[in-house]
Amino acid sequence: MSINISDVSYQFRGKLALDSVSLNLMPGFNVILGPNGAGKSTLLSLLTAQRPLQNGMLTYDSLDITTHQRDVMAKIGVVFQQTTLDLDLSVKQNLTYFGALHGLSAKRVIENITPILTSLALLDRLDDKIRSLNEGHRRRVEIARCMIHNPDFLLLDEATVGLDVDSRKLIIEHIRALAQSRSLTVLWTTHLMDEVKNEDALFILNQGQLITNGKCEQLLHHYHQENVFDLYRFLTQPEGLI
Repeated sequence: MSINISDVSYQFRGKLALDSVSLNLMPGFNVILGPNGAGKSTLLSLLTAQRPLQNGMLTYDSLDITTHQRDVMAKIGVVFQQTTLDLDLSVKQNLTYFGALHGLSAKRVIENITPILTSLALLDRLDDKIRSLNEGHRRRVEIARCMIHNPDFLLLDEATVGLDVDSRKLIIEHIRALAQSRSLTVLWTTHLMDEVKNEDALFILNQGQLITNGKCEQLLHHYHQENVFDLYRFLTQPEGLI
């Protein structure tokens, strides 16, 4: 279950947000690392058909997103940077409404994600209104929601930004466990370098360009750097400022 991004460029309001980006995401935990404005959210919006492709090709396995959009969307789960929950509905209502869009009964929805609700400490919050939850719990609900239809691909855009340390830790560990236990292809975009582990497939994006990619520990060895922060600084800072 791979995602292939081939020679994708995108202009937004006259500015080149992505510049001939090509990368291949395989099953496991894939991290796109880059600062705000690097093009991460633009790329995710293209991968989720929120924006139309201008140049290049995006495929999920053999499915081209431009010609098989409905089939592709049925295979992916998404957590956007900005919440998309209905604040005036309960946790259960948000989950079952999303499930209904995929043709699932309310009973089936809860059955499908009870283990996830348990691991995210949400099972006793089903009747709580979203408005009453803190940001960490709201993000947990979004993660549970994106797994309702058993997707093959998970796309998460800055999923832990603004959350407390405990919520960040719980969420990223949960997603890593899902990637391993279900052989999911996970795309995790972040600007938080402490979220990258040595075993991750790492893609460094800066100013709309893919700077390098590979297994994190191999990149550290190749560029003779001790940690992700030094690696990123070495590859992105103008010569003489390092």
